[in-house]
Amino acid sequence: MSKYDYIIVGAGAAGLLLADALGKDEFFASKSILVLDKNDKVKNDRTWCFWEKGKGIFDPLIHKTWDKIYVAGQKLDKSTSIEPYTYKMLKGIDFYNHYLPKVKAYKNITWVQEEVTHIEERKNEVLVSSASQKFTGQAVFSSLFEPSIPLKQKKFPILQQHFLGWFIKTEQPVFNPNQATFMDFSVPQQGNTRFMYVLPFSETEALVEYTLFSEELLEKTEYEKAIKAYIKEKYNNTPYSILETEFGSIPMTCYPFHHHNTDSIFHIGIAGGWAKPSTGYTFYNTSRQVPKLVEYLKVGKPLSKFHQKSRFQFYDMLLLDILHKHNHLGSSIFESLFKKRKASLILKFLENKTSLWEEVKIVMAPKPMPFIKALLRRIF
Repeated sequence: MSKYDYIIVGAGAAGLLLADALGKDEFFASKSILVLDKNDKVKNDRTWCFWEKGKGIFDPLIHKTWDKIYVAGQKLDKSTSIEPYTYKMLKGIDFYNHYLPKVKAYKNITWVQEEVTHIEERKNEVLVSSASQKFTGQAVFSSLFEPSIPLKQKKFPILQQHFLGWFIKTEQPVFNPNQATFMDFSVPQQGNTRFMYVLPFSETEALVEYTLFSEELLEKTEYEKAIKAYIKEKYNNTPYSILETEFGSIPMTCYPFHHHNTDSIFHIGIAGGWAKPSTGYTFYNTSRQVPKLVEYLKVGKPLSKFHQKSRFQFYDMLLLDILHKHNHLGSSIFESLFKKRKASLILKFLENKTSLWEEVKIVMAPKPMPFIKALLRRIF
């Protein structure tokens, strides 16, 4: 049985960023670190998007950027700059190709391609089991997400941000490569919050994605039918071919995942509640959480105490309460925001950077009654 100081379970964004941060920091040079993942990370299995001001550490890996976005709905049709922000897209394969060789090259890091089947906390160590091996660590950082855990409670509602996307190439130039479709609510809502998300890479290539905020997933054919109908209507039924597909489902909840952390087992990424509850955006928040976690490890405080409270969690909770009870209101809420407020202010709010006065302006943009009712339900 191999023994390590730290074991990182899962080599997605959170796992690889944490492994890289520990590997390049001299403070942890004497620590033995194991990274476990069931996949070899040679496929483009996901796409991450985020917005930020100016240049960032991921810029050399960025596939495409946009300075303008388009938002639409029943009463909205708006193209707008997001200055001072830039919307950036990072392909999973480019991220893996950059970080995996770096992580494997660190002398104190061991990479093992195995699927973890069990994690067990013992008196002075944590046992991590795969199908063929067992490992022990003083601390385990796990990105394994167990959806059934938050479903066992009722205090914090759980929605899913689920989506199916097609990377398509059209025979005719139909896309504006300088503008991303951030949210197009003009599609039939059918009692849910549904929108199209389009990232154009050129005049003939784009990711067209059908996204929902709801409790239940759809049959695959329903996503596909919606994408086909959208292309037919918005792009004059232009002939196209599908180059790649992607599917995902991200939990949208304010459930306190950190309550499951102990001083020996710490959850990272979506499993640690690092996804923005109201939007599902996870990558950029993860990139901000990892350096904080590394600095926290250096001071030797209990892992179970690593958690930062924020008033933005309360805003997220109110929105999720509304969408859980009245899922069809999502389109009108987001339409009101983009109709009455600058896109840059909305993005600033969604990255938890606004002042209290700016937050008042955001909260006052949609019709207030659903938020007042949600607030009263929370209080009483």
